[in-house]
Amino acid sequence: MSTNRRETRQRTAVSAALDQVDEFVSAQQLHTILRDTGEGVGLATVYRTLQQLAEDGEVDVLKSSTDNESMYRRCSRGHHHHLLCRFCRLTIEVESPSIEKWAQKIAAANGFTEVDHLVEITGVCAECQARIGTEQNAN
Repeated sequence: MSTNRRETRQRTAVSAALDQVDEFVSAQQLHTILRDTGEGVGLATVYRTLQQLAEDGEVDVLKSSTDNESMYRRCSRGHHHHLLCRFCRLTIEVESPSIEKWAQKIAAANGFTEVDHLVEITGVCAECQARIGTEQNAN
């Protein structure tokens, strides 16, 4: 759903900074990255640019489970869902035809059309489970 937005220096800088991170980051974290690399981009501009990139389908957006803050990451492919570790923020993109069928079935049963959905599954990844288990055994 990309629109013809004017490519500004700030938009280019925000986009390039997103290309440098693999994990989800907040607008404030991205602003810090930009500032640390000498890019003069204001925080409000970072927020606005990330919102535009999300609207254009160029970034994924998740809500942080701890403070409900929006977190952003460059999209790696089309429609997908996420598994997200609550501790280390490891994110795994998953596709699931059964979720797609379920969403369409629920929507149709309730008279909805033109359905869109977002599925975020949070939990604890295997590495964090092992670390937590080791810490608990040490106590």
